[in-house]
Amino acid sequence: MIEKSVYEDYEIKFSDTYTSDDAYYFIFNENRELLLENKELITDISELNVNFSLFIGKYKDKDCFVVNSNFEKGFDLREVYEFNKDLYLMGTKAVLVNDWYISHQFCGRVNDWYISHQFCGRCGAKTQIDEKDMMLKCPECGQMHYPRIAPAIIVAIRNEDKLLMAQHSYHETIRYALIAGFVEPGESIEEAVHREVSEEVGIKIKNLKYLKSQSWPFPNSLMLGFEAEYDSGDIKVDGDEIVKAKWFKKDEIIRYSSDISISDWLIQNFIDNN
Repeated sequence: MIEKSVYEDYEIKFSDTYTSDDAYYFIFNENRELLLENKELITDISELNVNFSLFIGKYKDKDCFVVNSNFEKGFDLREVYEFNKDLYLMGTKAVLVNDWYISHQFCGRVNDWYISHQFCGRCGAKTQIDEKDMMLKCPECGQMHYPRIAPAIIVAIRNEDKLLMAQHSYHETIRYALIAGFVEPGESIEEAVHREVSEEVGIKIKNLKYLKSQSWPFPNSLMLGFEAEYDSGDIKVDGDEIVKAKWFKKDEIIRYSSDISISDWLIQNFIDNN
């Protein structure tokens, strides 16, 4: 997991009319793949079929744009993480801007792309890029259209010298992982942790402690990492999202193949403190 701030290399600005002769381009296709040349950012888009180009500020002292284009194959951001963590970090922001600015829907004709919030959903007027925030605003009714970010929790549950890990039905390559889930409307982050644990494995926890967060662009989550202690109850999986769950001592834990996620950081934190 990267602990460096994206703002160490990046200054935020937005414009859909700005142009530059010396810039970095984060170019994505409909599959959210990043186009690179020799594993580096492309600095010339004159030969590309561009759906849109959006100025998003300064990256490493150069103008920076998010670009959407039609190309067959690029790099998944998980791949980028393994060979250039700085590029991955900025790419997580860029891909979410890309997702927000367009709808990934073809309207029956190849190359017909539509901006998601090009027109206001309340009154139908054409929206405008805000001068300061990453937001499209309606000049007629004032409606504001922000990117969607889905808050989610993930928790490392201790029982003395053991860590609770579960086998998720939707994980094809990871055998055991931590308990995680999305925050529901009307509940606090802390309530979400207790609810997810109860729903998925049937136990109660105590001494809940927030540790760290991570932007997770697969597709658009903000992961909030916690640790907690086992309180009471027997493990009883829901049989839907969770098919198995058990307690692991640190030398029994099967590690992930990459340290990209906050989940791996939480597991390492458990190992280091036991």
